[in-house]
Amino acid sequence: MSLHKHHPQHDAIVLDPAFDGGVGSIPKHRLPRGTQDADAAQRFVRDELMLDGNARQNLATFVTTWMEPQAAALMQESLEKNIIDKDEYPQSAEIERRCVNILANLWNAPAPTGGADAVGCSTTGSSEAAMLAGMALKWRWRARREAAGLDTAKPNLVMGANVQVCWEKFARYWDVEARLVPLDGATHLTAAQAAAACDENTIGVVAVLGSTFDGSYEPVAEMAAALDELQSRTGLDVPLHVDAASGGFVAPFLDPELVWDFRLDRVKSINSSGHKYGLVYPGVGWVLWRSTEDLPKDLIFSVDYLGGSMPTFALNFSRPAAQVIAQYYVLVRYGFDGYRRIQQRSRDIAGAIADGVGRLGPFTLLSRGDELPVLAFKLTAPDGWSVYDLSHELRSFGWIVPAYPMPEGMADVDVLRVVVRNGFTFDLAESLLVDMGKCVDRLSGAAKRAVAFHH
Repeated sequence: MSLHKHHPQHDAIVLDPAFDGGVGSIPKHRLPRGTQDADAAQRFVRDELMLDGNARQNLATFVTTWMEPQAAALMQESLEKNIIDKDEYPQSAEIERRCVNILANLWNAPAPTGGADAVGCSTTGSSEAAMLAGMALKWRWRARREAAGLDTAKPNLVMGANVQVCWEKFARYWDVEARLVPLDGATHLTAAQAAAACDENTIGVVAVLGSTFDGSYEPVAEMAAALDELQSRTGLDVPLHVDAASGGFVAPFLDPELVWDFRLDRVKSINSSGHKYGLVYPGVGWVLWRSTEDLPKDLIFSVDYLGGSMPTFALNFSRPAAQVIAQYYVLVRYGFDGYRRIQQRSRDIAGAIADGVGRLGPFTLLSRGDELPVLAFKLTAPDGWSVYDLSHELRSFGWIVPAYPMPEGMADVDVLRVVVRNGFTFDLAESLLVDMGKCVDRLSGAAKRAVAFHH
């Protein structure tokens, strides 16, 4: 079943006769009969892509939309390399290994015994990384239950209703109950809620370091302490996974005093997204485990037909090495100080936008960009228009600013969210605020005129 709607009245792309080479048109939903001129094919595909939004004005996505030309050149030079072919591309495999160890050091993983490598791998993104971490949690829980002669039929995973949808996908795909805790007075899961939702069938708790809804950090250390207390009181030993899709590349540099990572014994695994605040074009993610004991061996496959015996643990097999190489480039290019300056600049710009939004008048800020460089805000009082109207109006200036309802527990609250990333500037932020002010004036004026007309 196709997920895209079919419009039979528009089954062909009519080409510019100056460049079509006499072809005239290209069918949309079946192969053309013959080959096309390369320049003409490039032109009509490029013309189609003109209808996309401007990536630099896309304030909806967390995904990197700007890299240095040197990084883009390295990616271009590596497009044909398959990261799974470790025997054929040994240096790409070495670069992946170095990245895993760099992140393990950044996230304060215990030093492996005997000089071994940290336990982890690259993925196509944080969603795949989350799936792998969830699988490891389920396998470890099941092994413990089977060893004790207990039932393994009803595993559950505890998380706030604010988690990214990949966790609900994991639960559905791997037959785990998604125990989604509704929000209650906060925009994310609290430690008390997390511990209260656990039982003997809980495979783990997911803590989110940087909510996609408002950019806030969940209290990972408090959750770990609550789960420690739960174990001392009931004997339940519930592991903690940290979904640091965005925060894993922000908190170490801007919030070094914040304890959220492998410094907490309760934290068994962490995922993060290299293509978000890791500063790499999509798609690359990372997942790391505390130790070899936290990644069940029967989840690791050994593949022999690529020229050597290679261990692999990923949902995807063949995938590009280019993004992993780009990740290594930005890690060595920027270093700790460079990442800190870049992320601090993004946070400063987010704070400036938050101040500007506050001065516009009709909004209440739910977050100000002082954790992730992300701010979310709602209408203080409806005035004949909604955040959805404002999102639509901003499109007229090219800005992509999403509007959506908050998760269960706050579902009656509709917000706008602005994500600030590397490449967004103070000048662009000022232009956004100016255009937002014009949109607010236009909407408020239209609402007043409608009320006057009605009366």
